[in-house]
Amino acid sequence: MDWMEYTVLTTTEGSDLVSQILMDAGSTGTMIEDKNDVAANQRPEGQWDIIDEAIAQRIGDDVKVTGYFEVDGGLSDRIAYIEGELRRIKGMDLGMDLGKLETRTHSVAEEDWTESWKAAFKPFRLGNHMVVKPSWTEIETRPGDHIIEIDPGMAFGTGTHETTGMCVQLVEKYVKPGDRVIDIGTGTGILAIAAAHMGAKPVLATDLDAVAVRVAAENVKINGYEGAIDVRCGDLLEVVHECGDVVIANIIADVIVGLAAPVRERIAENGLFICSGISVERREDVRRALAEANYEILDDLNEGEWCAMAARKRG
Repeated sequence: MDWMEYTVLTTTEGSDLVSQILMDAGSTGTMIEDKNDVAANQRPEGQWDIIDEAIAQRIGDDVKVTGYFEVDGGLSDRIAYIEGELRRIKGMDLGMDLGKLETRTHSVAEEDWTESWKAAFKPFRLGNHMVVKPSWTEIETRPGDHIIEIDPGMAFGTGTHETTGMCVQLVEKYVKPGDRVIDIGTGTGILAIAAAHMGAKPVLATDLDAVAVRVAAENVKINGYEGAIDVRCGDLLEVVHECGDVVIANIIADVIVGLAAPVRERIAENGLFICSGISVERREDVRRALAEANYEILDDLNEGEWCAMAARKRG
């Protein structure tokens, strides 16, 4: 099967917005190449690195957001949608630099995609004890390490973004054995699997994207958590009727602000809402929404341009 690789040049601040446009157009996953992520995640000498430093030099100053589209009869409509959305946001005052918003296209075979990931993707740490690795690598572990094994695919996201790392820190801190956990917008399932490693059971992982749901279900199986993690496709308030002791949402600030009040229906009394994907510019908006919805903020983390919070539901 042939695919079109469609890349938009943007900035760190604009990468999530551009990624969402590509996903809305039907991309079966997006890849974000940002040299700032590489620099932020390098390990001290003597530990294995998240990614080779030569890759940062190759990436350059522009942040590249790449989507993948099947080459079929609907491709021209999808490209027209993306170009229209890029023109629209270029003309809006969003309070952040979106960069060039220039586009590049390239044809790629599915097998070429897989091999390119194998060349670039190396094991890396999330939080204090979670290690994400592909199946073809061997690593030396430390006492207390938990291995999350994921092989790249057309809907793969590596989890190297600051928002995922901060969420894992909060999961390690607050999720206890036996907790019921709900992961909203699970993507590849990394956070749901991390919660299961902390002893959470059951775990519900939801996503609106059917491709993400398929990939997450595969990753759950690879990691041996089929009996502990249930992956469902659809909106949280429609496909989940259970309550969680911890609800996780690594999405974007606007969604979190809108979810703060209604998600309380799915959080047990004195339960926790862990949320991330919050740009520093929207930090106070999220804090205000949580306060108005009667949460007590327990943690407010910050890395680079991003924030993550853990808040307790009050009666």
